[in-house]
Amino acid sequence: MNIIETASVAADGTVAGQQAMTGGSMVYTLVMLGLMIVVFYFLLIRPQKKKEKAAKALRDNLQIGDEVTTIGGITGIVTKLTEDTAVIETGGDRSKIRVKKWAISENLTVHDTTEETLAK
Repeated sequence: MNIIETASVAADGTVAGQQAMTGGSMVYTLVMLGLMIVVFYFLLIRPQKKKEKAAKALRDNLQIGDEVTTIGGITGIVTKLTEDTAVIETGGDRSKIRVKKWAISENLTVHDTTEETLAK
């Protein structure tokens, strides 16, 4: 055997070894990708969905007389509710502002039903 034939055999052996490692490497990569997706779900997606669900429940349970704060920082008392808007009364001069329900960020009035819901 001369040097050229030995080099081609070694190259063939190396190529075959790399192909075998690629199959195992592919499985490892897919497992790691799946693991990353699961981690992202539990760290990012699931908490965000819980927040959205809680915000929707807050907006659905608004009542007249509740003290609320909007996402813009305006605080007032709900005087009228419609399907998608709420009228809030702000300040000492009893100014009324109509806002969309999605703009209400928190309800400062504590209700018995919300305490029971949080306890569960």
